[in-house]
Amino acid sequence: MADTAFAVHAEITGPIVMIGFGSIGRGALPLIERHFRFDRSRFTVIEPRGEQRAFVEERGIRFVEAHVTRENHRELLSPLLAEGDGQGFCVNLSVDTGSLDLMRLTRELGVLYIDTVVEPWLGFYFDDSADNAARTNYALRETVRREKRANPGGTTAVSCCGANPGMVSWFVKKALVDLAAGLGLARDEPAAGDRDSWARLMRDIGVKGVHIAERDTQRAKNPRPFNTFWNTWSVEGFIAEGLQPSELGWGTHERWMPANAREHAEGCRAAIFLEQPGANTRVRTWCPTPGPQYGFLVTHNEAISISDYYSVREADGRVSYRPTCHYAYHPCNDAVLSLHEMFGAAGRAQPVQHVLGEDELLDGADELGVLLYGHGRNAYWYGSQLTLAEARRLAPFQNATGLQVSSAVMAGMVWALENPRAGIVDTDEMDYRRCLQVQAPYLGPVRGYYTDWTPLEGRPGLFPEDIDEDDPWQFRNILVR
Repeated sequence: MADTAFAVHAEITGPIVMIGFGSIGRGALPLIERHFRFDRSRFTVIEPRGEQRAFVEERGIRFVEAHVTRENHRELLSPLLAEGDGQGFCVNLSVDTGSLDLMRLTRELGVLYIDTVVEPWLGFYFDDSADNAARTNYALRETVRREKRANPGGTTAVSCCGANPGMVSWFVKKALVDLAAGLGLARDEPAAGDRDSWARLMRDIGVKGVHIAERDTQRAKNPRPFNTFWNTWSVEGFIAEGLQPSELGWGTHERWMPANAREHAEGCRAAIFLEQPGANTRVRTWCPTPGPQYGFLVTHNEAISISDYYSVREADGRVSYRPTCHYAYHPCNDAVLSLHEMFGAAGRAQPVQHVLGEDELLDGADELGVLLYGHGRNAYWYGSQLTLAEARRLAPFQNATGLQVSSAVMAGMVWALENPRAGIVDTDEMDYRRCLQVQAPYLGPVRGYYTDWTPLEGRPGLFPEDIDEDDPWQFRNILVR
């Protein structure tokens, strides 16, 4: 039963299975308790590490200590998801659990599904027998899109619905609406599912690209020891994606490509990748509080899905417009130091990997938004400026980063319950207004900022540079080389 002090958004009438109970699962559970009606006796948490058992069981929820694997997922999950009647829900917040196979199983069982990333089975991220194209998020996303085309409709499976990917796709639509008004573009807001009209709106506004521009300033109370990896969210997840190839959606305005860039031969072809790890690739970007900053071009699903979603395709199938899109992430300082130490040690991850809980942090914020650039007002950032102090006030067991993610999961669950027969959906395809309405109480200030900054500014001019002065917003000028 939901906590009656908070708005109850929906009822989950069937069983709930949460796979994974790390920092995001621990933070998401209280939000599920607050905002949904459900039967605790039919709620199961599956987690391979048993240290959270008491925390889960004291809340009247079943705890199963197990790894969900390619070999056992059907035998393990089917009885739990099919238990009794009503509409069940599978919430996948784990690593190394194959999202595509879980989507197939839940569709067969008529169970709703949500995850925060297209997660592969164990071994994918560090498979040295695969080429880099096969290790990309592009390749993972294409498996899901093929499944969607082969099986349209059916029980809703929300793919990649965390803060990013996820919430940031809703921010893009809100930012476009703001920009249209700010530029005096008389245009009705497209319907939620009208992809072509949204793409043409972005084109007509003049957006050349989108940065998922983030700055995490949360500080630990104690200094980070040597030979440890500290982060404000999953260390396993960050290392895995950080060692994947750097990826970005590739816009039609670009006229230069890095020498180590590679295109894809099949699929939507909305993205490229670089033959170097994302967490060792830097780009220039901008956030409201720090202003100009460096970020890491770490691969994320939204970099591909946003470029794909906002592609304008003509009657002959030709793409006449597409924005560049990529992550530009400055993690907390302890994570930056951890990355530096890891790459300096030949890419070997530290033996101690730790997620900083809210009780271990002193202060700071996670400023996460979307920077839409290249239009008539130069650049516009729209996003969440959630402080640690505000996160502590709003929900238990959360730092600012975790609350942005877990509240997006909760919002995506509400949307799925309200749209139970949508089939597989990207967050770009969802009703951004409804999702942000549900999530906004947990995001702190959500604001938009115009800036005159461009990536040509702030260069010391002491060394020769290979830049494009005619168009500040070329990737040539954004990539730090």
